[in-house]
Amino acid sequence: MGKSLVLAEKPSVAKDLAKILGADQKHKTYYEGSGYIVTWAYGHLLTLKMPEDLKPEWREWQMELLPMIPNHIGIKPLPKTKNQLKAIGNLAKRSDVNQGIIATDSGRAGELLARWILQWVRFNKPLKRLWISSQTNKAVRDGFAHLAPASKYDHLYESELARTTADWLVGLNVTRALTLKYDDRLSSGRVQTPTLNLVRQAQKRIENFKPKTYYSINLKYHDQTAKLSLNNPMLLDSRSKAEKLVDELKKEQLVVTSVTGSQNKIKAPLPYDLTEIQKVANARYQMSARQTLNTIQQLYEVHKVVSYPRTDSRYLPQDIAETMRDRLSAVASFNTDAKQMLHQKAPVTKTDVFNDQKVSDHYALIPTEERPKFEKMSNDETKIYRLIVERFLGLFAQPQVNEVTKAVVTAGDHEFDFKSSRVIQSGWNFDIKVSAEKQNLKNGEAIEPNFKIKKEITKAPALMSEGELLSKMDQLNLGTPATRAEIIEKLIKSDLMERKGRYLSATPKGKQLLALVNPSLVSSDLTAKWEQSLEQIADGQLSANKFIDSIQVDTRRLVGEIKSSQVEYHDYSLTTKICPKCGSHLKERSTRDGKIYVCSNPDCDYHRRKDPKISNHRCPNCHKKMEIIDGPNGQFFRCKFDGTTEKMMDKKNRKKKMSKHETNKLMKKINQDEEPVESPFAALKNLYK
Repeated sequence: MGKSLVLAEKPSVAKDLAKILGADQKHKTYYEGSGYIVTWAYGHLLTLKMPEDLKPEWREWQMELLPMIPNHIGIKPLPKTKNQLKAIGNLAKRSDVNQGIIATDSGRAGELLARWILQWVRFNKPLKRLWISSQTNKAVRDGFAHLAPASKYDHLYESELARTTADWLVGLNVTRALTLKYDDRLSSGRVQTPTLNLVRQAQKRIENFKPKTYYSINLKYHDQTAKLSLNNPMLLDSRSKAEKLVDELKKEQLVVTSVTGSQNKIKAPLPYDLTEIQKVANARYQMSARQTLNTIQQLYEVHKVVSYPRTDSRYLPQDIAETMRDRLSAVASFNTDAKQMLHQKAPVTKTDVFNDQKVSDHYALIPTEERPKFEKMSNDETKIYRLIVERFLGLFAQPQVNEVTKAVVTAGDHEFDFKSSRVIQSGWNFDIKVSAEKQNLKNGEAIEPNFKIKKEITKAPALMSEGELLSKMDQLNLGTPATRAEIIEKLIKSDLMERKGRYLSATPKGKQLLALVNPSLVSSDLTAKWEQSLEQIADGQLSANKFIDSIQVDTRRLVGEIKSSQVEYHDYSLTTKICPKCGSHLKERSTRDGKIYVCSNPDCDYHRRKDPKISNHRCPNCHKKMEIIDGPNGQFFRCKFDGTTEKMMDKKNRKKKMSKHETNKLMKKINQDEEPVESPFAALKNLYK
């Protein structure tokens, strides 16, 4: 009997699959059992070829060679993972392997990753697909019991290949054209540039904002306050106007002319999709989109307590209904509300969550049947898991009910509206307490004329938060839930955008890029059109080749517009600091390790850190951490508190252990330098001499 070769996306997932499938023989690059061989990738093992791999002349960055439009791009192995790719190829050729099973992430990126590997190793045996939305033992076993032919997902692969090819054509060509035209590293792309523009537009609203002063008139009644209703709140633009109106109001009788009450039912929100939970985590915990995605990925892969992270749906398929009780039971192990629901056999009250038509590749983020082990979770993992659980429990709860009361107080032709709201049923909003307080104004009641004039200033708009940006990207169809976090990080890494707490802003370089690049690339319209086409490819409604043909036309037009542009460019990264090697000005750049200075002369390799790096090496005088300084004769330690400097040993000597003789000698010197300390017993003895 032959064996199935299972390809997982990463070693940790392969290990879990192997355990479930009984592949208990561990080898360097795979696990093996009686019916399965489980191997793994390390994410992508292959990538699209670069221009220099296709044509030797494309190695040189020259404007006359643009645009680069190859007939076929092709793929190449990533250098660091060649050995694993070779190992997969050897396993694929084994005579006892009679079929392959794709078990990478159940999404577009996972599909492309696996197809490239299997194409490269020339896998020519029957191929099936494991498609699951959680990593629990039960879900995996059910998935392997219902494997689908891999051909079912051919259109999904073609869609992701088309996306990757489009990014290659537009991104590489436009980036090269901008860099050559303006002699600076300028990165642009079909998704990242419109995304940057969204952030910039929020900045512009702040820059164009002019504060205006106006006055409001408030009526106080006990602990309640109502504002005078005006069609135009800016009408009272001076205190004198407000005072004049107050004098007129004091002449009128203030009477409660109506008191109305109503109940407002607020249904529980739907469960999260990836974009929604990234927005909430950013607002509540200041977590970046990438942080949130990575955290949910850990909850999915390692802890197995949540469903598939990269989902764009907030609904559940009908067949999930039968699993809801088991999922509630898992949550009840730590949540009292869930325990009570389970005990009362509470049904799902938000039945509209079950909608097969609104579930595409994966359903909403919900807990699995796996009981959480919080002692093994990080603080961030616990926070995000609890967010997911809160939304899940709302599906079993009653609506929140608010009682809203409105009392209108009339003074001549003017009105003051007293509004109050109290919670009479908390429902799904477990943290809100029911309020006993009621509106105490009565119809026909006369009110004392207790007026207060308040100076108001129009509030400036805020910078765009990361959560708001994700919401805008979702509305405009920029990227996918799986790619949006990386788009934001790429813009920051490219010095086009910067993060300040949870808010984002375009850098001077980013602002200038938006002025230089083609207007059609700045707008979200073109990208939205492309995204719609990619969805059609995934659904089998559009040919991938037809889409790529249109992208090639767009690429030629975009490069042509850059070549003919007359817009001037100012390099904001250029500083007044001079290179000690060649005398040119230094540029400031951001790296993973902080900001650095590099020489603006392309033929000079001088570079250094902008701010000294803090080491773990302690100052011998004040014992505080010392800085690492790049000097003309190499690196050395310096204390910024007292100026002490120390020579830094080279790597060889740093790793070399001290001999016993050297240790004794050092300890003897330390003991000599320190003043002798009298023992407490000796001190006591001397006291009574």
